[in-house]
This record gives sequence, C-alpha cells and structure tokens, in this order.
Amino acid sequence: MTITETQTETPEVTDELSRLCKQLARTAKSSRDKAAVQALVEERTILELPAVQRALIVDTSRGAKVSLESLSGRQYGLGLDAQQLSFLGLVLSMFGIGITTLAAVQDLDDRRLPILLRAILRLSGNETIAVGTRL
Repeated sequence: MTITETQTETPEVTDELSRLCKQLARTAKSSRDKAAVQALVEERTILELPAVQRALIVDTSRGAKVSLESLSGRQYGLGLDAQQLSFLGLVLSMFGIGITTLAAVQDLDDRRLPILLRAILRLSGNETIAVGTRL
C-alpha cells in the first residue's frame, strides 16, 4: 500500500496551536491523560478552532491553564461537526469526563478512528497491537 501525498502532509501549525499542544502535554500527568492528549493533538482539527482554544484555556491567578472540564461543559456550543463531537466526547471520556458511550465510534471517519484506537492502546499500556489497514 502506498501512502498518498495528502496522508503525509502535516497541517500548518500556528504558534498558538503549538503552545496549546505543549501546554496540554505538560498538564497530562497520568497515562490516561497522556493518551487522551495525544489523541487530541493527532486529530488536530478540533484544537485548531478558536472557540475550542477559548474554551480550553482558563485564566487563573497563577496564569493560564488548560481546563478540560470547561471544554466538556461547552462542547456542544463550539461549532463542531458530528464527527468532531463524537471524537471529542470519546477522548473526554478517557479523561473521566462525560458519559459518551463507545458506540460513538460508528460516527468516526477513517482518519479519526485509527487515532482513537491508538489512544485506547496507549491507555491500556499495550505496545504489541498495531492499528492499520487489513489486507
């Protein structure tokens, strides 16, 4: 199988998005948090939205911090499409936030499903199962 040019292209990363990804990675302490953050970073289209960035970053007396709880409470008002909402709900459930059922995977496309499957494998600590296309 050959990889097409569109599959290998990396979306342009803005400084703000890069900063947000680093901040998310810094705040991820547990293995489940790291798996969920990695999935959000890989998916990218959700984190690129200014409304998501505004919902995710909360100003505190100590400075800006990432608040996934705030994002969860506002996820339906962020202008996400159905696939993005399903993906975000599943990822937030990895953090222990929300009540999205696993059946939401049926709403994911061919790009987002492998990202979520890899995140589940990271969460389980399994390094032996590969996610890819069956021949």
